[in-house]
Amino acid sequence: MHSLHAVVEQFHGRRVVVIGDVMLDEYLRGEVSRISPEAPVPVLEVRAHDWRLGGAANAAANIGALGGAATLIGVVGRDESATIVAERLAHHGIASAVVVDGDRPTSKKTRLVAQQQQIVRIDHENRHPIAGAVEDGVRRAIDCALGEADACVLSDYAKGVLTGDIVRHAIDTARAAGVPVVVDPKRRSFAAYRGATVITPNLHELEAAAPGVVPFEVERAAASVLAETGGAALLVTRIAEGMTLFRPDREPFHVAALAKEVFDVTGAGDTVVATVALALAARAGIELAVALASLAAAISVSKRGTSTVSPAELVTAIDAIPG
Repeated sequence: MHSLHAVVEQFHGRRVVVIGDVMLDEYLRGEVSRISPEAPVPVLEVRAHDWRLGGAANAAANIGALGGAATLIGVVGRDESATIVAERLAHHGIASAVVVDGDRPTSKKTRLVAQQQQIVRIDHENRHPIAGAVEDGVRRAIDCALGEADACVLSDYAKGVLTGDIVRHAIDTARAAGVPVVVDPKRRSFAAYRGATVITPNLHELEAAAPGVVPFEVERAAASVLAETGGAALLVTRIAEGMTLFRPDREPFHVAALAKEVFDVTGAGDTVVATVALALAARAGIELAVALASLAAAISVSKRGTSTVSPAELVTAIDAIPG
């Protein structure tokens, strides 16, 4: 317990650069009491309307909430959603190095929620890979930010920001600076992330990356993927079964699921990568980082909507561990 407490204390001020797909999460919450006369669909009477940072921006918000210092690199449009993102970044104290692309909208996910139940999600986005001046701008932002970083996160939501060239440039630049890299993956092949420190797929992402493993078995799939990651560790999040760390030539390290109640898994992956990145930035061992990430994920899924975790909540969770 003392080791976990010490690592959380070391989160303060650690600079983590988050590179990836910036999103805005919009929530319209209310009640449904009737069916529309226009079509057989429910009518949502809106009672509350709010916005939260999503995707890579949520990973950055989690880093800030945990006491770290986050720099966000990504792409937004020239629209109202970009203005809201900028306001939310400032509110969370996140240093913004986002690049504006006037030819694409800011990625936005609008969720309609009735009586705590999501009834529909509406996505506004352009998933084409960035190119030209926009890609050059992201590359320059990476060069400027990684020189002062303690860790780096690649938050890949397959929205077009993390092109093959950007991923390679970020990992190579980070490695040259001695900066650990944590990847939240979306690609079918993890070979693109070769050289990262740790890759954090969920079960679905691992299965997609190991299509030859039939029937799907976590251990066999992890062994298959490890062969193409150039020494990177795999931290597989397994929902109710917890999470397991796989490394070349090492026994798996497993942490059981700790959540007592699961209300919403939205953004839980961002919490995991933020916690692992901060722990590595604090020079903690990977197993301690995984243990803390499991605690943070349990806190995150107990909340509704995209959310963050505080050091105080993490310390309380550590103190509640039996024995």
